[in-house]
Amino acid sequence: MSKVVNVSEAKEAAVSLSRKVLRFPLSYRIEHWVAVASFIPLAITGLVQKFADVTLSKSLIALLGGIERVRVIHRVAAVVLMLEVVYHLGAVGYRLFVQRARPSMLPTVDDARALIGTFLYNLGLRKSRPQQGRYTAEEKLEYWAFVWGTIIMVITGFMMWNPIATTRFLPGEAIPAAKAAHGNEALLAVLAVIIWHVYHVHLRRFNKSMFTGYLTEEEMLEEHPLELADLKAGVAARPLDPQGVAWRQRAFLAAYGVIAAVLLMGIYFFVTFEQTAITTVPPAEEVVVFAPLTPTPLPTPLPTRTPAPQVVLSWEGGIASLLQQKCGACHITVKLGGLDLSTYQGALKGGNSGPAIVPGDPEASVLVTKQAAGNHPGQLSGDELALIRKWIEAGAPE
Repeated sequence: MSKVVNVSEAKEAAVSLSRKVLRFPLSYRIEHWVAVASFIPLAITGLVQKFADVTLSKSLIALLGGIERVRVIHRVAAVVLMLEVVYHLGAVGYRLFVQRARPSMLPTVDDARALIGTFLYNLGLRKSRPQQGRYTAEEKLEYWAFVWGTIIMVITGFMMWNPIATTRFLPGEAIPAAKAAHGNEALLAVLAVIIWHVYHVHLRRFNKSMFTGYLTEEEMLEEHPLELADLKAGVAARPLDPQGVAWRQRAFLAAYGVIAAVLLMGIYFFVTFEQTAITTVPPAEEVVVFAPLTPTPLPTPLPTRTPAPQVVLSWEGGIASLLQQKCGACHITVKLGGLDLSTYQGALKGGNSGPAIVPGDPEASVLVTKQAAGNHPGQLSGDELALIRKWIEAGAPE
């Protein structure tokens, strides 16, 4: 029995599927591309530092102007990402509180079912893909992974950017641990974008909504059929009372203004709290030195031994430079605990814990007792501590 097809209805259905549906307004797209513009430089400059011995990394570092320039680019991109987070919190809060938008990015039990159904569909054990709403379970996973990764990167980034402040509250081992977590999370994020995001957005079906803002009804029917049904039924957006919107807008802008000011102040202190960047020393160069051999007349007289000059330990004779090298970051630049080791008089005066140096008595000198206890941020070696003891026993001459 043949089926009669209404040509006009078929054409109307085809036109309907070709209609465009606004998925991402301009503000969404700008926010997305700012995140991309910060993520890509962070990924490149971070990975070349993590794998600095690889030939490709060395070439990229040279192309970007050297390791110091790479570090500057990395930190600028990090600041842009943090500013993006501050804006994103405001944008999401405005949509949820003022515009009464549904929290469609929050994971639900249906998302767990959709993930299982998608897994079975990909294995060929299910005939159709699960029907999903505005954001699929895969998109929610990617979004919250980005949120979690950003939190980890900000915390560990602060620890590495401000190591002295960190070691006031945490042991010194926290800094290399933060470096390991920062680098591994960065590698995980890059692999997730390359493997997960590129496949789902660009390879499986090229999604142009972040470029144009729109999807066709056919694409919506394929990816977000439940949202399309809500749009057609007119229930996608909640009805709003203009007076209620105006009141909520005033309340939100006042609250968010305070929160944003606090967050921006936090970013400022994040960046300027310490000056701990160490200038990279250029690698040593091998040069050919011409040293001609001169004939030595025979017989060669035996060398005479000359007594070694007596070296008197003194503040100006080496102790000051040793303390500047080991303790300068805390007790010259910052003067932690009220101790100033930039001058001989400051060293004798000491700090909040007592006299750092007591001439003739190493055991009463806080400098010796603190270093002897070990685990000090500017820990002296055994030979260096013995040298300090010997100098103090000799009366700590200037």
